[in-house]
Amino acid sequence: MTSPIRTFQQALLNINWQSPSDFQFPDNNAKHWLLEEDSLSHRLSLSCSDLSVELFTNNKVQPEELSTQEAQLLNKEVCLLREVILRGDRQDWVYGRTLIPQSSLQSHSHDFENQGELPLGVTVFSSEGAYRDGLQVGIIDVEGKPLLARRSRLWMNGTPMLVAELFLPKSPVYSDKESD
Repeated sequence: MTSPIRTFQQALLNINWQSPSDFQFPDNNAKHWLLEEDSLSHRLSLSCSDLSVELFTNNKVQPEELSTQEAQLLNKEVCLLREVILRGDRQDWVYGRTLIPQSSLQSHSHDFENQGELPLGVTVFSSEGAYRDGLQVGIIDVEGKPLLARRSRLWMNGTPMLVAELFLPKSPVYSDKESD
């Protein structure tokens, strides 16, 4: 049996990433979630009373382990791979996969290798001048369910990291009420 994390990894590798202007959003709620420019962790925390993170992977990967697209979006170098599930009120909401290049790790005063179960967005967006660029969105069928995803580079202190987020079935992105 394939682990859920492996299934989510494969989904992100197989997704057809598109620019937001080319993507047909299923509804306005999904559009607002996928186009969020600030911290997704913060936005998720507004939709629950308990946001938690379960850390699954936190180790270095070699440049040849990156997909072609990942290598194009980052310098081809050793990266810290961080994989998590973000949960709202104990429901799996988002699978997050972050690649932080070695050069970015060395240029930050924050120790991302020991980020643990603190949401990455809390750290990044508390840094002055943090921003997101290169946003891409997509949808992919996972075990019979169409799941939305987004990928972007987050910049902190002038250095990038690549963040991909797969919105799991119980995520508020699929709620029929529009959130702010």
